[in-house]
Amino acid sequence: MTVTGNLSESTPSGEVRALLRVLDGQRRHVLGILDELDPKDLRRSVLPSGWHCLGLVQHLALDVERFWFRAVVAGDEEVIRDLTSGDEAWRVAPDVPAGEVLDLYRREAELADAVIAATPVDAPLAWWPHDLFGEPHLHTLRDVLLHVITESACHAGHLDAARELIDGRRWLVLT
Repeated sequence: MTVTGNLSESTPSGEVRALLRVLDGQRRHVLGILDELDPKDLRRSVLPSGWHCLGLVQHLALDVERFWFRAVVAGDEEVIRDLTSGDEAWRVAPDVPAGEVLDLYRREAELADAVIAATPVDAPLAWWPHDLFGEPHLHTLRDVLLHVITESACHAGHLDAARELIDGRRWLVLT
């Protein structure tokens, strides 16, 4: 079973289906490494940079899934208008339940998958954040998928380190 449900039959190509399977594996890793972690520990910072697991998941939901697929690929004007700047996505208010943040990540992944399924792999991007990145360095859905896979995998590794520091649990043990 995938985090985001079954991939749409309207997915435009085998290449996109393959990329989505890899991205979905990273999404499952992000959620899986946090499985059964106490809500208090989800907010516990264990690295000198000060971030915590819940903040990283919220970052993935807002600054990665929502930003790259709904804003950049689809050009959703409401999403673009509501984008935050700086590190706001990393900060989770104390009164926000952990489950709400995890559900936000799942929901944004589902919305991203809908954009992906409706977009040809070589389609030009609908919007580019020149103020953040200057001239475009990503140009198509394929480029964005590869970027998001890389960023998600990197952050899954960050979560692995944090989880091991919190309670010793490891996602993948190679002996």
